[in-house]
Amino acid sequence: MTAQPPLPAPAPAPVSAPAIGIVGLGSVGEALLLLLHGAGHRVVGVDTDPAVLARVGRRAGAAGPAGAPGPVLTDDHALLRETGLVVEAVPEDRAVKAEALRRITGVCPPGTPLITTTVSAPLARLAIASGRPADLAGLRLFTPPSAGSPVEPVHTALTSAGTAAALELLLDAAGLTAVEVGTQPAADATALVLGLLNRAAALYDEGYVPHHAVDTAMRLGCGLPAGPLETLDRIGLDTAHAALSDLWQRTGDRSFAPAPVLGRMIAEGRPGRKAGRGFYSYDETGTLLPEHTGVPDETTARPVHRVGVVGSGAMARGIAEVTASAGHPTVLVARSAGKARGALDGIADSLTRGVRRGKVTPAARDEALAVLEGTADLGALARCDLVIEAVAEDPDVKREMFTALGEVCAPGTVLATTTSSLSVAACAEASGRPADVVGLHFFNPAPVMRLVEIVHAPATAPATLATARAFCRGLRKTAVECPDRTGFIVNSLLFPYLGAALALLDRPGADDRVVERTDTAVQHGFGYPMGPFALLDTIGLDVSLAIQNRLYERFPTPDYLPSQALSELVAADLLGRKNRQGLRTASLPAR
Repeated sequence: MTAQPPLPAPAPAPVSAPAIGIVGLGSVGEALLLLLHGAGHRVVGVDTDPAVLARVGRRAGAAGPAGAPGPVLTDDHALLRETGLVVEAVPEDRAVKAEALRRITGVCPPGTPLITTTVSAPLARLAIASGRPADLAGLRLFTPPSAGSPVEPVHTALTSAGTAAALELLLDAAGLTAVEVGTQPAADATALVLGLLNRAAALYDEGYVPHHAVDTAMRLGCGLPAGPLETLDRIGLDTAHAALSDLWQRTGDRSFAPAPVLGRMIAEGRPGRKAGRGFYSYDETGTLLPEHTGVPDETTARPVHRVGVVGSGAMARGIAEVTASAGHPTVLVARSAGKARGALDGIADSLTRGVRRGKVTPAARDEALAVLEGTADLGALARCDLVIEAVAEDPDVKREMFTALGEVCAPGTVLATTTSSLSVAACAEASGRPADVVGLHFFNPAPVMRLVEIVHAPATAPATLATARAFCRGLRKTAVECPDRTGFIVNSLLFPYLGAALALLDRPGADDRVVERTDTAVQHGFGYPMGPFALLDTIGLDVSLAIQNRLYERFPTPDYLPSQALSELVAADLLGRKNRQGLRTASLPAR
């Protein structure tokens, strides 16, 4: 979804305007209170935990207009009596929410609009339990809100016109953006995203990579608005743990069993941003504190002047465009002279499109093309300082290529594979010089995507890694390092999420529009750039199936089980955007 521009702050509310009550000052309640207070509205916040009240008071002091009185923060529900609207934001438990609503109606006069932030509890049932169904409406928040966040206003058949109007005014007051999602798509999207966040926590817990590497890789590799571990901090680890536990109990799906690290961190008093400590640390205002992760040692990096790229497909062309645009003399080696010429023509077309869009200057295009050459002669790589293999994603083809590279390239040349799911160590072994081999997993389209996963095999030399780091920095890419393992960071987390989305097609009674409705819910609700089905089309359904199969070979668990629907699509030559036939390609504009 296209990022929304910052919304102008609403004008401060007149002092005579009724205050807005918020009951429950966890992640969602606190975020709503700070938005309303920051916009100049009078707010009464109610919570039973003195530590929570103290924390929110400190943060509200930094969020409100200069000189404005702070919100009223109390454990006394009676102070809600004079408010004009009350938001219930207690934990996502139907019984707890019903009890909170009854306490509110016990002190607020009939006709006071009541807004519940429930995501999964049936709104009509809560309306009845409140004893005042005409006064109740819902505000479906997918993550704790910030200015401009997408939210879904929800009514029941019993909601009065006055309550519905009050809900719209609340959205305006908080600067939130109304979207239409629907109950089942919202539940599906929430389950998909919670599963992804849970797997990210489990991957971190394994010690595979640090928390910031998980987040950087997923944010840049998938275009997420925030990394999964940072998102867990914002939601609250206790809130996420409860939601996952509920999904696990209701579905029996072990992928929702909360990652053990969540329980440990909660027990240690590190439930996320609201408490100042989670996967990250936050200051008194809830602002993320900078982390000092250290500067990698690049003193042993070898200079890289001339670059070789092996292959003529989309990835090889994209990488060659990137290296040439960075000023490296680049030779692209293809299987035939015709394929090499075709690849150079494709790069020239791409750069020309960049000029038309204003992303590339005519001079930069001409300079890149001037240092780019194509050939079918593998021997041209003998003069290269770094060679990037981007041939077919087939283990036999890659091993054969690395055997040839090991023979033709000069000693000390760094040999890199762009594999997204195969073994870097196998390529290294085939080369006969494993210390020189590293994985450089560029993301497609390489000229646009900022992420490169640098993958080190057991025998990769420190100097090779240092060279890869410095080279990526020179390309203006963000590098994230990880050990050799099937799927690395991004694909190992992304494909179970995509597989879970595909499983919705086989759910009994599946909605006929589950594909587009799920994509819309993920985009509108969580701010992802596209939903899972559109992403599958973009990756390529054949590529996605191949990655699923390799992940399942390495990790034979239900999370990685290849999709039968995906197999049938590929067998019918429905490959996604590449041949404009796939899951969402009917919505593509005509050529």
